Amino acid sequence: MERLAARGTRFSQFSAMSVCSPTRVSLMTGQNPARHRTTNWINPDANNRGPQGPPEWNWRGLRRGDVTLASVLRAAGYRTIHVGKGHFGPRDSEGADPRNLGFDINVGGASIGQPGSYYARDGFGTVGRAKAGGKKAAGATHAVPHLEAYHGGELFLTEALPLEAQRHVGDAVRDGQPFFLHFAHYAVHAPSQADPRFGAHYERSGKPPAAQAFASLVEGMDKSLGDLLSHLETLGVAEDTLVLFLGDNGSDAPLGGPHEVACAAPLRGKKGSHYEGGTRAPFIAAWAKPNPANRWQSRSPIAAGAMQQQLANITDLFPTILAAAALEPPAGHMIDGRPLQPLLARPDGTREALPWIVHFPHAPHRSDYFTVYRDGDWKLVYHYFPGMQSGGARYQLFNLASDPFEAKDRADQEVERVRSLVSNMTAMLDRLGAQYPVEADGRTPRRPLTPPVDAAR
Repeated sequence: MERLAARGTRFSQFSAMSVCSPTRVSLMTGQNPARHRTTNWINPDANNRGPQGPPEWNWRGLRRGDVTLASVLRAAGYRTIHVGKGHFGPRDSEGADPRNLGFDINVGGASIGQPGSYYARDGFGTVGRAKAGGKKAAGATHAVPHLEAYHGGELFLTEALPLEAQRHVGDAVRDGQPFFLHFAHYAVHAPSQADPRFGAHYERSGKPPAAQAFASLVEGMDKSLGDLLSHLETLGVAEDTLVLFLGDNGSDAPLGGPHEVACAAPLRGKKGSHYEGGTRAPFIAAWAKPNPANRWQSRSPIAAGAMQQQLANITDLFPTILAAAALEPPAGHMIDGRPLQPLLARPDGTREALPWIVHFPHAPHRSDYFTVYRDGDWKLVYHYFPGMQSGGARYQLFNLASDPFEAKDRADQEVERVRSLVSNMTAMLDRLGAQYPVEADGRTPRRPLTPPVDAAR
């Protein structure tokens, strides 16, 4: 990661969703989840909208014929390669196989969000351990497909997937075809199984075993990124290859509680929460081998070793990649993101700041039934069913410029600002066609309430 960052630009405020599937569908479509309506992670086997989640949310995810980044690039002549986690649709749906979504090649992608096992000796989950009653362990239902050649061996999943990615990229280059590689590691998702190559590095860290295993997963993923960069250089295509590195939600390191400053320190919260630690993700953009004279790099220059502090988000990647490839988005396909090229060209580059929404009308998770509305430095969190997760408050308000770690809720002191932000948030949700949690009758949308003039709570 440091090698890639030295060649390009890091973003300190890049927002994904608080859980994975909504982020992944947004990457493929350029749309906010409030628009495409896959607003929760996709349970492979059962509709997980939650007790009062919207009945018509898009549990089925992406479908054959949907406009996706892969389908647009394939139509332009790119070989489209998916390696690793898919999680675009439930089991037996069209979205469960990335080949239905515009990818020519799929290795490892299915309906699952986590592997049954990281170990080849377990068949990456195909070997289910017997449980009481004769049922198989969950690992057997979360087997990573297409890796049979490695079964029974000693490779770790984070070793096998890079080998497959390198093989297919090499084939495309040798065939003289441009390629789009969507390489989505299952790491660092649970289960917390230590990568045997790196586990010893953390034995004296003083951290619990699960956290040590998590750290080894990070190191394995990091090594694979370096190996891929080296592979591109060996193939002679590094100057022509744009690399985007990101996560699909906030950190889920097994440290601390869901709303504490712990696993994502100094940010508050973790994956699934409404705090910045739940939604802010790493993001680095770089040319694999910088050369300003390269024709592709001259179209989309990227400052080397730079830090960009302006807000960007997952919906920006669809138009950014198309712009880098000199392609236009399909007519009639609504895109919520904007190209990042103005922010990549120079660290002080600017673009108009627009509001941003993270909409999670579901439960149960580490935070339930909430919408985050970001407007400049102000962050409003709206809780549709106030409870323990919000300290009983319907509204939380933070100024991320003066309080980046969300230690001081200013909703009671900024009632008029809360009123304005709630109004603007609701208008944006309606423009996106968002679905809301429902009342106890299971049908009536529970729309946001504007606070009275005398109090925000």
